[in-house]
Amino acid sequence: MNSCLAVSASHIHHKFADFEALRDVSFDVKRGQTMALLGHNGAGKSTLIKILLGLINPSGGNVSVLGKQLTAVKNRAELKIGYLPENVSFYDKLTGKEILNYFAALKGIGKVRVVQLLEEFGLEYAQDRALKTYSKGMKQRLGFAQAILCRPELLLLDEPTVGLDPVASQFMYSKIDELKQQGCGVIVCTHELSLIENNIDIALILAKGQALASGTLADLRLASGLKTRLTSPQLAEAIALQPQLAALQQGDGLLLDKQSKSEVVKLLTGDCQVFDFSLKEPALAEIYHFYMGQCAQLDEVS
Repeated sequence: MNSCLAVSASHIHHKFADFEALRDVSFDVKRGQTMALLGHNGAGKSTLIKILLGLINPSGGNVSVLGKQLTAVKNRAELKIGYLPENVSFYDKLTGKEILNYFAALKGIGKVRVVQLLEEFGLEYAQDRALKTYSKGMKQRLGFAQAILCRPELLLLDEPTVGLDPVASQFMYSKIDELKQQGCGVIVCTHELSLIENNIDIALILAKGQALASGTLADLRLASGLKTRLTSPQLAEAIALQPQLAALQQGDGLLLDKQSKSEVVKLLTGDCQVFDFSLKEPALAEIYHFYMGQCAQLDEVS
């Protein structure tokens, strides 16, 4: 078993009665890597998370977590897995400290860890207040603290920043980055594509239970064939000098594939002496919508 992998899933299938929730899904997440789990509502993301948590067994395929086959693990508590659900729901009448102490006791973790996390997540001042007085952001931070009580080696996060302001969201991703540096594998299920784009190593895009695409952003850009946009305040002058560039123009810029990008940059900086330009690679949201569109077209054909 590969000890460098936090998760290795091979040809996962799962059915609920006659409904096929997952079909032949394969992916790997290395320790110290963050993977974005993307897809429409009903794509199979929640089913996949439940399988990784050991709440359900897949109908087919193999899943190993932290180097162990899930089907062979008798005591799931021995796997250091943290989980933050989309809607954090704790006991409203308990204080923040009481909630963390409760979960720490369930996991056999000392109270020193609770004190540390309350301070680390900026909740020390509110530790003796009832949860019903907490804001959305405070509840989310408490939920995150609960998820990492066991110092997880695999962390599963379902919409961790939904409803949070930019500062609170950045705080969450800074904590994720700290965990990555410690070798934790992280899977984030989210619809906030622009926010997560700079905080992931790989992505898995699901639709109707199938994996449409997976890999790094560079892999996905290359596989999708989406083009790079080049813009420049001197674009008109460059086209006047090199009229063949007009064929690549769309709107206020040039659309370039992998081959033409290097050729055009060389042309601009050489013959045209244009150095004031910018290149914008396809964003994660563009890649996601491209694959969703491809899926929709296949459905129309079938």
